[in-house]
Amino acid sequence: MSDDGLFREVDEEVRRDKLTQIWDRFGTLILAGCIGIVVLVGSYKGWQYWQAQLAEKAGMDWYNAITLSDAGKTAEADAAFDEITKSGHKGYSVLAKLSQAARLGQDGKASDAVKIYDGVAADTAIDQPLRDLARVRAAYLLVDSDSVSDLASRLSGLDGSNSSWRHAVREILALAHVRAGDFKAADEQLKLVLADPATPAALRARTALVSAQIQSLLPPGTN
Repeated sequence: MSDDGLFREVDEEVRRDKLTQIWDRFGTLILAGCIGIVVLVGSYKGWQYWQAQLAEKAGMDWYNAITLSDAGKTAEADAAFDEITKSGHKGYSVLAKLSQAARLGQDGKASDAVKIYDGVAADTAIDQPLRDLARVRAAYLLVDSDSVSDLASRLSGLDGSNSSWRHAVREILALAHVRAGDFKAADEQLKLVLADPATPAALRARTALVSAQIQSLLPPGTN
């Protein structure tokens, strides 16, 4: 046997001895770590499956609740929405609350609807866009009863130039000013809506209609 072959054999023997020593010392920990990884992966996969099942059930329950609501079966719809909010699924739970509030608003139960909207808006665990949506929807329901200052307070921060809710907020404030008889202030809000190129078409059409109706009521020299 050549010297190189002998050295390689000695090196391999040394490596085997070192591996044996490492295994004797840490083998139990290595096995425990491997088992732990398998358990963690299995648990995560199980959690993913459970979440998918939960979302599928919540989605079907929400669809059934909407169907009941559309059919005028309000008691059954409310019960179905309540069950969804208790389901533990974050997304559909919030969606159920918003849907229930919208239905209550359509039925003329503004105070009940606003209570739900306010609950969503105050919940810091809910995503901010949905909380802002709840604030705006509540303000639409209150535009015929609350003062301009109360509505402005409710909608504070949503009328900025970069806010996606600025068009709705300005419409709400304009309507509140009309109800209060302050047509000049209403006209100012309406002009902001009409001058904004990003104003949605439907809202722009409503704004143009209101603007046309109050022109004769404006103080002389306003335009």
